[in-house]
Amino acid sequence: MTDRAIYKTLIFDSSRWDGFEFRPDDIVVSTPAKCGTTWTQTILAMMVLRTATLPEPLSVISPWLDMLTRRRDDVVADLEAQTHRRIIKSHTPWPGLPIDPRVTYITVGRDPRDVYLSWDNHLANANVESLFAARAAAVGLDDIADLIAAGPPPAPPELIDRFWLWVDDDTPVTEAVSLHETLHHLQGFWDVRDQPNVIMLHYDEMLTNLDGEMRSLAARLGIEVPDELWPELVVAARFDSMKERADTAAPEVEKNLWHDNSAFFKRGTSGQWREILSDDDLPRYTARVGEWASADLARWLHRDGTFG
Repeated sequence: MTDRAIYKTLIFDSSRWDGFEFRPDDIVVSTPAKCGTTWTQTILAMMVLRTATLPEPLSVISPWLDMLTRRRDDVVADLEAQTHRRIIKSHTPWPGLPIDPRVTYITVGRDPRDVYLSWDNHLANANVESLFAARAAAVGLDDIADLIAAGPPPAPPELIDRFWLWVDDDTPVTEAVSLHETLHHLQGFWDVRDQPNVIMLHYDEMLTNLDGEMRSLAARLGIEVPDELWPELVVAARFDSMKERADTAAPEVEKNLWHDNSAFFKRGTSGQWREILSDDDLPRYTARVGEWASADLARWLHRDGTFG
């Protein structure tokens, strides 16, 4: 038994962490959806392996333990076979993770308004048939039979309306991807950010100072990278470079989960939300953020001055 919170959605289940044996130098990348997870995994994998050309797809080098599209035993066996420093992907918030002081936990914050626009693209690009086929082969579909029978709820045709559904979604954070869940995840890390084995990155800082952020991350983790390799790694970590390598850089490509692997990397910019939100919309949005995030976290996330 565990006293950790259980987070379970259609595609991941935090209880898969039960019984997992850490190594002292493991790295867990635990982010809310669409906050730079794949980007961070790629940076870490290149630094750990000291190469800008990864030898295998990213999801093989840095597997998602929580995800229900592979048998847990297979994922664990792959991790146990790795001889390099392990990088384990997760979308489980802090209260659901097994906490080991020997392990480093990394999360990434991003303006939630941009998070949603990336999430909307993510849903449009997802190959649902392949997702269900992979899930059925790995863990079955009995636990979601009712959901499948009912079919997906109709989505509003307008992007702004879909955004507000995400903002106002009151589904429990243990079962949903929503504004509430995104802030819950980040607040959990924010509250323990001073612990020596917790690292919080910000998407905007990675965009504006990629070289500096990568070097700082390597220093925090005690990863030594030869000086002459840094320029190559930084170029390979840029958004356009990752888009060019989408067939190996996108997550779970071996399961054909995307209609277009390159579309997984759509824009990789900040401030996209201004295309759909006006100044008149901001009070409604800020009120919702204020319900679930502390004032200091809200200011840290929103770099445009929305929260002062």
